[in-house]
Amino acid sequence: MDGPRHHDVLVVGGGNAGISLAAKLLRDGCRNVAVVEPSTTHHYRPLLSYVASGMATLDDLRRPERDVIPDGVRWYPDAVTGVDPDASHVHLASGEVLHYTDLALCPGSQVDWDAVPGAEAAMATPAAATSYLPELAPMTWTLLSSLTSGTAVFVVSDRYVPCSPVALKPLLTAADHWRRTGVLDAIDIHLVHEGEALVGQERADRELRAAAAGFGVRVRLRTRVESVDPERRTVRLSGSDGPDELAYDALYVAPPHRAPAWLAASGLATAASAGFVAVDPYTLQHVGHPTVWGLGDAADVQTPPSGGALRKQVPVVAHNIAARRTGAPMRRYQGYTVAPVTTDRRRLLLAEFDRDGTPDPTFRFPDLVRPRRTLLAFDRFLEPPVYWHRLLKGKVS
Repeated sequence: MDGPRHHDVLVVGGGNAGISLAAKLLRDGCRNVAVVEPSTTHHYRPLLSYVASGMATLDDLRRPERDVIPDGVRWYPDAVTGVDPDASHVHLASGEVLHYTDLALCPGSQVDWDAVPGAEAAMATPAAATSYLPELAPMTWTLLSSLTSGTAVFVVSDRYVPCSPVALKPLLTAADHWRRTGVLDAIDIHLVHEGEALVGQERADRELRAAAAGFGVRVRLRTRVESVDPERRTVRLSGSDGPDELAYDALYVAPPHRAPAWLAASGLATAASAGFVAVDPYTLQHVGHPTVWGLGDAADVQTPPSGGALRKQVPVVAHNIAARRTGAPMRRYQGYTVAPVTTDRRRLLLAEFDRDGTPDPTFRFPDLVRPRRTLLAFDRFLEPPVYWHRLLKGKVS
């Protein structure tokens, strides 16, 4: 009887991280790469916040998964149910077992509705929405743009939310819309944020707070939503000073996320996190299994997750897989991440920083933390073609 099908590098996850890494490995000379990804549709997820802001459509961010799989890479349209790192086996939902020399885990994270009782039920009502699920992102703008009076509550968790500062895009673009249509004074806007700051880079945080203040947004930091009552249209809060309940006419939620359960069940997760891959945050190598690697939203890399961070993570993993085999020095990931956030419907700032919050700009000039119209144009219209035609082709270094 034949054994499991073998792949030199097996990549779990066919999103930004997985496809970019598979393409990069091919460019670096690896000829037996496979990707496991159950979805038949690939999403450029950064555009979801623009869909929620009425500035893009779902058609702008969707492609068939088969169209982004690099030529020469084997695609398994299947789901992973478990990993046996001692045997170098990956188990699929179909019952098939795959064998690997190196395994790269980048399955992404999942919305954790259970962490906020009532939030999922609220999403089924016309008064609540999120940009973190493709099917709900268009409803976000429908909800916000139709509001002419009342209370709008924006909730941002800091529990593993991918690029959480981007959740401010629907808030600030909606507030600008309300000002332009003359109804801003009739809307009471609340931002309930779990974090210590709106973004982890000090100057950018000041800019975003100023933008929120300019629209009259009431910001509550270090405040958690404990539950949502969709029938009464209220959220129950804990944390900072202020009322412990807010009523809403429109509710936007950037919800907590968790890693796929099979990661923890396979013994690959950190004890302190919600099941995220336990990696050395610099080399991205698993702390207990040297042929296993983690990157993207499902890896505990000790820096805020973002799509832009993958531009640094992908080449590190690709290099270090080869370095492990030859004994060459490994490259290090310094925790770079990025948050592109609109401050209104015309301007955007770019916060680039490392895991310590130290600014780490790609370019020293011009100052990209200063909100600019050109930055919004780049983020909305030029970055997507770069994604499709460069990043997903492995053109990262």
